[in-house]
Amino acid sequence: MAIMQSGTRNRILALLPHDDFVALAPYLIPISLPKGYLIARKQEEMEHAYFLEAGIGSIVAHSPEGQRAETGLVGREGVLPVAFALDVSVSTHEIIMQVEGHGFIVDSDVLRDILASRPRVRQIMSRFAHAMWIQTAHTALSNAVHTVEERLARWLLMCLDRVDDGEIPLTHEYMAIMLAVRRASVTTALHVLEGKRFVYADRGRVIVRDRKGLEEFAADAYGGPELEYGRLIDSLSSWNVPQSIPA
Repeated sequence: MAIMQSGTRNRILALLPHDDFVALAPYLIPISLPKGYLIARKQEEMEHAYFLEAGIGSIVAHSPEGQRAETGLVGREGVLPVAFALDVSVSTHEIIMQVEGHGFIVDSDVLRDILASRPRVRQIMSRFAHAMWIQTAHTALSNAVHTVEERLARWLLMCLDRVDDGEIPLTHEYMAIMLAVRRASVTTALHVLEGKRFVYADRGRVIVRDRKGLEEFAADAYGGPELEYGRLIDSLSSWNVPQSIPA
């Protein structure tokens, strides 16, 4: 069956020039990605790259004592593990699906060959890696200077950018892991956002009711990496993208 490039929801695949997409497409295998699916293990060889079309993958750092914190998240705008763009074969972090979805996988050796032989694929992957570095830097800054409520608002907006509606299926416990705070702190922060009528939190989900208000509350905690992604990645939209490739 033909893969319709115009129909793909993954931003990197959609932006590839026609000949580069044709070279990669035969190796793209559709895959369902349930919540909790392990994309990469810490300090293990990466066997596949994942181009998400739906869902959210979380990049998680571990301390020697077993504490965890999210350092970045990726949805349909990118590829996981990001390390492939940097010619790295071993993941230094755990990467796990925090919101179920689907996409395509490609064998790591195939992707490395494509990156080595096709400079425009390497270019967009390198730009995406840089965009992720900016996201990680802003996460570190936000953890240092913003309140838990502002950090939670930022994180919910980042998740909202990667889902199809205003509902984010996440538990308080998982949010606490992602923000590296106590569960009680997440509960308190959610109560603040609910009190302002920005969100509604139910068991296992958060519904965003007022995105504009949430953005204003997050202020400078949100928006910088998103603007930079647009500058780095969306600026390549002038590349010629056809409607489909042959089966």
